Amino acid sequence: MGRKLFVGNLSFNTGEDILTSIFSNYGSVETAKVVSDRDTGKSKGFAFVEMASEVEARAAIDGLNGKEQDGRALNVSEARPAAPREDRNSFRQRRY
Repeated sequence: MGRKLFVGNLSFNTGEDILTSIFSNYGSVETAKVVSDRDTGKSKGFAFVEMASEVEARAAIDGLNGKEQDGRALNVSEARPAAPREDRNSFRQRRY
C-alpha cells in the first residue's frame, strides 16, 4: 500500500488547511492538495493527501472513509497511478 490517498466527495468549501487538519488526527500529513478547475479556480470536489507512512495512511482510510465532513460522506482510498495520456500532437501530425 502506498502513502498517497485519494479523497473524494469533498465539500467545495473544504480547503487544504482543513484537509490537513482532518488527516493529521491519523498521523503526519506531508502534502494535501485540493484539485481545482484551471479556468475557474473552484474545487472539483476531490483531493490527494500524502501521509508520512503506510501505517498512517491505512489508519486514515479506516478512520475517515464514509465519515461525514461538511455535510458529505468522504470517500478515502489509496490513490492509483494516473492513466497515461494520449499525445495530442501525434494526431495533428498524422493529418498532413
